Amino acid sequence: MDALHPAISPIHHQEILQKSAEQAELIEQLLSIGAALSGSHDLEELLNLILSKSREITCSDAGSVYLVDRSDESPKLVFKTAQNDSIPAASFREFAMPLTPASLAGYVAITGESLNISDAYELPKTVPYQLDRNFDRDFSYRTRSVLVLPMQNQEGEITGVLQLINRKIQPNVALTEENTLLRTKAYSAWEENIVRSLASQAAISIERNQLQESIENLFEGFVKASIQVIEARDPTTYGHSERVAELTVGLSLEATSVNTGPLRSIYFSDRQIQEIRYAALLHDFGKIGVPEAILGKRKKLYPEQLDVIRHRFALAQRTLEMECAHSKFQYLIEHPFNSIHSPAETQQCLHCQKLSALESQLQSRITQLNRYWDLLLDLNEPEAIQTREFQALSEAALAELVALSESTYRDIDGQLKPLVTPEEMAQLMVPRGNLTPQERLAIEAHVTHSYEFLKRIPWTKHLKQVPNIAYGHHEKLDGSGYPRGLVQDEIPIQTQIMSIADIYDALTASDRPYKRRLPVDVVLNILRAEAGKNKINTDLVELFEQRQVYKVLGHAAA
Repeated sequence: MDALHPAISPIHHQEILQKSAEQAELIEQLLSIGAALSGSHDLEELLNLILSKSREITCSDAGSVYLVDRSDESPKLVFKTAQNDSIPAASFREFAMPLTPASLAGYVAITGESLNISDAYELPKTVPYQLDRNFDRDFSYRTRSVLVLPMQNQEGEITGVLQLINRKIQPNVALTEENTLLRTKAYSAWEENIVRSLASQAAISIERNQLQESIENLFEGFVKASIQVIEARDPTTYGHSERVAELTVGLSLEATSVNTGPLRSIYFSDRQIQEIRYAALLHDFGKIGVPEAILGKRKKLYPEQLDVIRHRFALAQRTLEMECAHSKFQYLIEHPFNSIHSPAETQQCLHCQKLSALESQLQSRITQLNRYWDLLLDLNEPEAIQTREFQALSEAALAELVALSESTYRDIDGQLKPLVTPEEMAQLMVPRGNLTPQERLAIEAHVTHSYEFLKRIPWTKHLKQVPNIAYGHHEKLDGSGYPRGLVQDEIPIQTQIMSIADIYDALTASDRPYKRRLPVDVVLNILRAEAGKNKINTDLVELFEQRQVYKVLGHAAA
């Protein structure tokens, strides 16, 4: 053989091949772990994945993960999760402890140094840390070899600690107090380097996860703040958005669980449920673009309008009183007492009769004015025209209404003016609710305002349907809704779910000034009637009632 290429013994060659295979397998494992860490979005799942993969690579019997909490002035070390193959039934709960060098994990978290301890029961007296033996004592366990590694992010900040316990010689062996010394060994420097690298990768994944959680919390805060803005402008609907969101999510989850019938094809993932929830929470945000006076309108007339009309009535009465007084004075000037032509008693009687007639005429007109005012107050109620007495107006009542609309008073400038203007009369004669057609259009515009606002937000791909879901919550399956007059196939199923929730809450809410709260059984009848007219989804209404989704709000059918 060439001196530069000496012969390799078969045994040595086999060792080289085995080592190469192990290295290839390790590289494949690390790549797999990296992919798994990148794909995990749940912190608890991520931490358990980090721990299980680290134990798998090092053949560790047990381990735990700690995270550093620097949210206040006194940093803490939070025990997040633990695993133990030999005691699988052991229960672990999260707890926090002061960040000090007295514990193994605390020392590593503070110094950033790794600890590779061959026997945790034989620590030098000079070190500041000690093993907490409470677990060993409680579960008859023996902690021997320990590898404690810092998890550092890209800025070098220590975000957590990975602790591995009892490096087993053979992987599938359960450890006991008696066999631990025989079945375990110390962690090698090579294992320490590999796991340290994995711990750094884990720290980046944890940081990414926490950043994602922070972003979600930030957006959640923004959504809640937006709702507060809406409710501050429209206190009459306080809590409506949250209630609609609860009902919408509840019905969406129930629809997802259906395996038969027309709804069996509906399935929403957790992310889609979150998308639906945000759409429901923000569906009325466009009300911020509706004039506040219209949003807060409680009667058919605005309070300032009623005040103006009240002043007109007061001025009209005062004018009548002054005119009566003037007529009395004028009569007495024109008809003085004259003892020559007739006795004073006779003249006095005639005067009394005339003055009494003028006074009676005044009282009659004031009484009529008061009737007009009472009629006006009745008409001002949102559901006045819908009540039985107004639905069947008698000829006398109708005449009174016409008379009110034609009544005038003399203003301070001497001009005759209508007691109630045509515009005010039109408001009082609104047949349903308290809004004129123009005001209703302004309210209905909130749907478009919501969409225009929501589509400006750079939603992630998992939330990109939020604007469209919210946009159609006042559409009807038969095309009679607004603002676009969509029909069933054009309305997202998420929106159809939200529409039912929105109608239910609007009818059962006790905070609407223009209507009374309806009992649950009555509202369910209304929903069924609307479904029968092809306004809302019949199958979803049936599911809403059968699964009693409304109980998420604490409502029970009467």
